[in-house]
Amino acid sequence: MLLKRLLLIVFLFLIMPVLVRADHFEEYTNQVLQKMVADGFCKESDSISLKDIADLDSVLPGIQAGFIIVKTNEGRFSRSLVQFARQKIDANNATPMILLERFTTYREGEERTVLASSKNVALFSKFRFSFDLGQVVPSELGGDILFESDKGSPKISPLGKAKLFLVTKAHPDAKPMKKDNAVTVGPTFDMKYFNGTYQLNDDGRRTGKLILKVDELGEVLGSFYSDKDGQKYEVRGKAGAPPHAIQFIIKFPRIEQNFQGFLFTSDAKAIAGSSKLVDRDSAFYAIRVE
Repeated sequence: MLLKRLLLIVFLFLIMPVLVRADHFEEYTNQVLQKMVADGFCKESDSISLKDIADLDSVLPGIQAGFIIVKTNEGRFSRSLVQFARQKIDANNATPMILLERFTTYREGEERTVLASSKNVALFSKFRFSFDLGQVVPSELGGDILFESDKGSPKISPLGKAKLFLVTKAHPDAKPMKKDNAVTVGPTFDMKYFNGTYQLNDDGRRTGKLILKVDELGEVLGSFYSDKDGQKYEVRGKAGAPPHAIQFIIKFPRIEQNFQGFLFTSDAKAIAGSSKLVDRDSAFYAIRVE
């Protein structure tokens, strides 16, 4: 029964188009943002204008947008890709706006855990935005930035204790997924083939970054970063019986999820198998990205 299930998993994995794309923006974690502010990879500004963004809209490879960092009134760090634009009113008129293409506000003291995030948020003149709440807010709630377009000069400015930074150059610690994720597999299976970073998909319900480190005795240590909120969870397990088999658990706050799988022996590019959460059995696959 288990063999049939695994064959089905592998079949689905092979016929399903899978795209793992390096996204430089996603690698700017909480720690990297703080380093950028401290090390001069961005400049603090009292306001950021259309011209400022136009001059620095290609800081991240493959992304045409301004990259800003906000230190919120609550002291958290947030990253955002922004573009100035105009919203059509009628055939002859349009109003200035700024588009927050993507933003992420991190929980303090965490590497990837997300407090608030969203995409394609439009701000019009006099709109205030709170990166802690992830929402447009009225003046009574303060907000972290204000968009203004008086006299045809659109700009964003920080509010209260918030600080606004315009990124001027990419940071070397923000390393995207490697394009070459090949592992050279020899005639004898080696435990080190398990080592690496995988994109985990558990039954289509949970996805995230799975990092595995397996020693010569087959002891598994690692981490799982949820795609949902960036939260980090401990991973422990055992590999090696048979050599290309692995068992591991992800320790969630009040429960543990068990995984059993097999590493592809031809190229070590994927793990496929089954998982169990309480009384629910399901399938998973993990594709190597590093």
